[in-house]
Amino acid sequence: MLGTAASGATIPTTTAHAASTIRRAFHSNPFNSLSSSHHSILCARFRCLSLRSFTAVSTKAMSHPQTLDAPHPQSSAAGNKQALISLSDKKDLALLGNGLQELGYTIVSTGGTASALENAGVSVTKVEQLTCFPEMLDGRVKTLHPNIHGGILARRDQKHHMEALNKHGIGTFDVVVVNLYPFYDKVTSVGGIAFDNGIENIDIGGPAMIRAAAKNHKDVLVVVDSQDYPALLEFLKGSQDDQQFRRKLAWKAFEHVASYDSAVSEWLWKQTVGDKFPPSLTVPLSLKSSLRYGENPHQKAAFYVDKSLSEVNAGGIATAIQHHGKEMSYNNYLDADAAWNCVSEFRNPTCVVVKHTNPCGVASRDDILEAYRLAVKADPVSAFGGIVAFNIEVDEALAKEIREFRSPTDGETRMFYEIVVAPKYTEKGLEILRGKSKTLRILEAKKNEKGKLSLRQVGGGWLAQDSDDLTPEDIQFNVVSEKKPQDNELCDAEFAWLCVKHVKSNAIVIAKDNRMLGMGSGQPNRLESLRIALRKAGDEVKGAALASDAFFPFAWKDAVEEACESGIGVIAEPGGSIRDGDAVDCCNKYGVSLLLTNVRHFKH
Repeated sequence: MLGTAASGATIPTTTAHAASTIRRAFHSNPFNSLSSSHHSILCARFRCLSLRSFTAVSTKAMSHPQTLDAPHPQSSAAGNKQALISLSDKKDLALLGNGLQELGYTIVSTGGTASALENAGVSVTKVEQLTCFPEMLDGRVKTLHPNIHGGILARRDQKHHMEALNKHGIGTFDVVVVNLYPFYDKVTSVGGIAFDNGIENIDIGGPAMIRAAAKNHKDVLVVVDSQDYPALLEFLKGSQDDQQFRRKLAWKAFEHVASYDSAVSEWLWKQTVGDKFPPSLTVPLSLKSSLRYGENPHQKAAFYVDKSLSEVNAGGIATAIQHHGKEMSYNNYLDADAAWNCVSEFRNPTCVVVKHTNPCGVASRDDILEAYRLAVKADPVSAFGGIVAFNIEVDEALAKEIREFRSPTDGETRMFYEIVVAPKYTEKGLEILRGKSKTLRILEAKKNEKGKLSLRQVGGGWLAQDSDDLTPEDIQFNVVSEKKPQDNELCDAEFAWLCVKHVKSNAIVIAKDNRMLGMGSGQPNRLESLRIALRKAGDEVKGAALASDAFFPFAWKDAVEEACESGIGVIAEPGGSIRDGDAVDCCNKYGVSLLLTNVRHFKH
């Protein structure tokens, strides 16, 4: 024990001097071999020495005075390289531990990670042996200690930092490898998670160590991804330092923590207020692929997946599986998304053909082969080189039809598509489609869930809104004309109305017998969109239904009258114009049914 020497002589020393001696006692007597009483006494003495300054200590000799060793704080400067490892996901841990040990690193670890390393044959110093403090509060406190964070945060080029470590007997860490509690997986698991359980899965010590190491990346290598273990070990084998490598790891560490905190924030917001539009919004994006270029060849581009909790298992083209074909391009993603969103709205077997994000052909039939032919027939010129989407499985028969179908324009040219999208494929169906073209992209996607938050960027900001999820079943088609629509006419109006919500404004769709006959899109005035749709519909317009995404500002000698004169049988529009009365009068004059939905479908 510490006391007064028999000879009365004292030996000058420092806190680090005594702390180092006691630490060595710990290393020679691990906790698991100490009784609880010895553990408490030794830790109490060590904490006293680490935190309280004193000028001299004496040792009591049995037969002669003994001199304490010079201080030996564990530090890389003294040739003792240390790595701190604390992992929830222990993938490739043995590779990392053995690799570091072979390079001469002393490995410090915690709990389950330490046990896993020992099972892999790696020598481990447990965190408690450095902190002289046991894990407590059900694991909430184990690494939050100056002996840990001091060793991470100390700058090696600052003399007073190193003197402080030496004074308190704290060693430095050269490598910190940490990943976090699986909060994301827990709160998105099937059946959800209890609130208290979610709170316990919020990591505290892990982010603290990651941020500390990333801040001090000039001296400490921080790793949060098991995929970086080989690069880390290779780097440590080299003789030259690379600050860019260190900075990249630091960036990845901060990004890792930021994404983690974003998930916690999103989850807690939903547990409290739950409003879809919080005062502050963070959207965690993960790079899925670098693209050849953007909308145009001179624009660089990349594709990111939204890792928000709300997007987990929520479907959409971003998580589609690509079975075949060239890599997806920027425009491919936009067009595939438009086609998939449109076809997913229909209950009956349906085919949708899209070109430049607009549906140019839509048809629903019990026979999906017939639906496919009719969808192409609506605008075969636009369909060539487009995207074709189905809301049912693509089997052998459908795949053969897609492969062999000739353009209705000449009956000879085999139809070419950029992408085929469907919810699933039979094995034979996939085999046949793969044989159509080496470049044909074949996507398998899951239907988008309703209620998603829709985001759109403008210069310097983002617009957020509810997704437009309304279907004909959700609204009323109110008859305001003298002529009441027949049941088949009402069905045609509902079909046209469901199509027009996916067409760029100003949008007009003409449909009959559950198929699109023609559409006009993206025109600055509604009259011009109408004329384009009428031209595409041709003679089949007689008795067809017309849907408009917004009200008609004028009726006489304008869009409503031209539609009536062309032979349209029923018109569906939102209403809301000060001239709605003129539209009613016009339809009554020509014997056309007019339905007001009170729902607008602008799409910009």
